[in-house]
Amino acid sequence: MADEIYEIPVRKIDGAETNLGEYKNKVLLVVNVASECGLTPQYAGLQKLYSNYRGKGFEILGFPANNFMEQEPGSETEIKDFCDANYSVEFPLFSKISVKGDDQHELYHYLTKAKSDTDVNDGAMEENLKGYGHNRSEPGEVLWNFEKFLIGKDGGVAARFAPDVTPDDRRLIERIEAELAK
Repeated sequence: MADEIYEIPVRKIDGAETNLGEYKNKVLLVVNVASECGLTPQYAGLQKLYSNYRGKGFEILGFPANNFMEQEPGSETEIKDFCDANYSVEFPLFSKISVKGDDQHELYHYLTKAKSDTDVNDGAMEENLKGYGHNRSEPGEVLWNFEKFLIGKDGGVAARFAPDVTPDDRRLIERIEAELAK
């Protein structure tokens, strides 16, 4: 059943229709990204992670989403230009999608059903967001921008990381390395 993920239709940031099949047999880190978030500097860490591991069969797939306080308001062109100018992003970016709610993209429906709990999450960010009136509407829902799903070479969801788990966090790196070693 893990092969299902490769059939889910997505659109690249340049508008080209595709699916994740071109990334089959690779380790993937799927991240919902945003340009105007307090976590936006994670783009730099994601790019560094990508540079370090892409030659070993690793890909980061960035999915801009405007679900959280409208922190990704731009068009695809504006998002791409922002990422190029500020973070020299080389990993694949896709068109803006919804990662939760009634209009949740099929990819995020699949990911959140396959892995409803975060593996690495100390709870601090979620508690902080509650202080601002932000609560998940249902368990398993994506909490915020920069939540990370690690997909193994077999297409299965191997791990899920809270948004405040940074790209240089040893726990994330160890899980990526373990998946690459399989």
